[in-house]
Amino acid sequence: MPVFIRWLLALGPANPIAVRLVQNGSRRNRHMYIRSAYLALLVLVMLWALLVKTGGSGSATSFRDLAEAGASTFTYVAYLQILLICVLSPVFMAGAIAQEASPRTWEVLLTTPLGRLQIVLGNLLGRLFFVLALLFASLPLFALTQYFGGVPGSSIFASYLVAAAAALLVGAIAIALAVSRIAGRRAVFTFYVAVVTYLGITYGIDAWLRTRGLGAGPSGMGVTWLTGLNPFLALDALLNPTTYPSADRGTLGGPAAFMLETPVRAWILLASGLSLLLVSASTLTVRTGGLAKRTVERRKLPWYRKMLGLSGGEVGEDGQTFRPPRHVWHNPIAWREAAARNATFGRILARWAFIISGIALAVVLVIAYDTSAITATDYRLAILVIVMVELAVTTLVAINMSATAISREREDGTLDLLLTTPVTPAEYLGGKLRGLVAYLLPMLAVPVVTMLLAGVHAAIGGFSQPDNAQVPAGPAVSGNIMLPVVLPEAGIILALSAAPFMALCVMIGLHWSLKSKGAIASVVGAVIVAAIVAAVVGGCGFNAGRSIPVVGPALLGLSPFASGLALVEPVDAMYETVTQSGTSPLVTARFALLVGAAASAGLHIAAVWALHSQMVRRFDMTVRKLAGTS
Repeated sequence: MPVFIRWLLALGPANPIAVRLVQNGSRRNRHMYIRSAYLALLVLVMLWALLVKTGGSGSATSFRDLAEAGASTFTYVAYLQILLICVLSPVFMAGAIAQEASPRTWEVLLTTPLGRLQIVLGNLLGRLFFVLALLFASLPLFALTQYFGGVPGSSIFASYLVAAAAALLVGAIAIALAVSRIAGRRAVFTFYVAVVTYLGITYGIDAWLRTRGLGAGPSGMGVTWLTGLNPFLALDALLNPTTYPSADRGTLGGPAAFMLETPVRAWILLASGLSLLLVSASTLTVRTGGLAKRTVERRKLPWYRKMLGLSGGEVGEDGQTFRPPRHVWHNPIAWREAAARNATFGRILARWAFIISGIALAVVLVIAYDTSAITATDYRLAILVIVMVELAVTTLVAINMSATAISREREDGTLDLLLTTPVTPAEYLGGKLRGLVAYLLPMLAVPVVTMLLAGVHAAIGGFSQPDNAQVPAGPAVSGNIMLPVVLPEAGIILALSAAPFMALCVMIGLHWSLKSKGAIASVVGAVIVAAIVAAVVGGCGFNAGRSIPVVGPALLGLSPFASGLALVEPVDAMYETVTQSGTSPLVTARFALLVGAAASAGLHIAAVWALHSQMVRRFDMTVRKLAGTS
């Protein structure tokens, strides 16, 4: 075999690191369950879309109806696939990020004859293999849509390239974090938050630019400069060329032509190019220790640790630091969970920066709208995007903290010490739940206060101008009806829907943390389960809210994301109820939404109690089963 061919094989298919990762991962039941759930979800969505699109056409379905049904089904499944890829790619890359948690792995790896490029590409290709396998496994489902017509083959392959580019970029970032040696296991959580925040912010800015007529197309409602930077927007430009048009070919030049005329190609090339740069940088730094900073012992404590009363905040006469006494709650486990999360300056800064910046942004938006600095459309869009991003970030924080609350104590041996104390399993698990919820409540208050301020402003009709909190209902509602820009009861409904939902997310994370051997496995499992539950419940609630009168708005309360949408866009989220004939259809929809939020709070609390009871009964058996593992 030629030396060049052998060298190429050593970088890719024959790379020992990639072969080891693929062989070990293929034997794990977790990967099989993920692949099975992925395909099952795509199949269910595809069948549901086909039945909905063809069920109302009568006994005989025309070829035109089949073509429309096939096109709609392909659109739903394509969006779902890119969403699942963005969720699952960090799952498979979590192991690469967590390698910093075990520096000896790198020390042993760097003593082998493997080259720098082999080490980087082996980790990247070995973990990226499972994501690409998911994509290829769903190819027969997309091929089935060809039988119905209406779906060009080029669109199918282009959608796969968009998803593959997203997976490649996520993988390259994960490898860069692992090689730089500046990230540990906590970076898995940061990874998720960064992905969700980036996608939400770019999508919101793109929507704002289009409402101002700054996009491509004759009406300015087409692609923007951000389309090529977001996989969902690139897919939107590919699948909806009529409602989200690109600029005409040949009308622009330079970077504008690249970004506005071919947004799908721009996303694929930019994501691939950035991935190549990250891989190149990782290759150059993998054997030099990356960007890790060597810590130097300091006898004097930093000023911020003294001011905030952190660990070691006092210095004794002998020059040694000690921890000042603190008031402990009746349940020490709950106090430890709430207090230990603020043990570092970075955590305190990040938490309070999120809270202060979120509330300040809400106040600025209300003032800007009240003084007519922004339009009602921009105001509603900004409120909706900000609340959704804040809810997503808080949910990810809840899942990450709860999913590592028990598994991390098992890894460092703390759980073995706690089991020797008089603390019962009910007190232990209840304390975990109470402490984590107490820590999350200030963060959860940010989207609630945002909705509360907007709702109060709408209830009083504005400050500087009369009726400044009213917007037209639109052509979907008969008559010249004015609606509140945000429903006045928005803060109450969101609080009823979001707080018990966060408690349920915490219990799901604790459940996986109890049954998992390590922190990474528990985070991965909890994120997947919570994402599936939230997607299914929220998607079903949103569809029911639009298509079912009265009962539909009540079902929106099952998800804080669906209810948040209904609070800002009541016509779109509760279409059948708001547009039905009657004296006060909007009042009926609002009352049903409030009742549904209260009922969903009871259901979520009941689910939390059921999970807590089941975990208490199986606590001793599960702990004994996993005793001695790490």
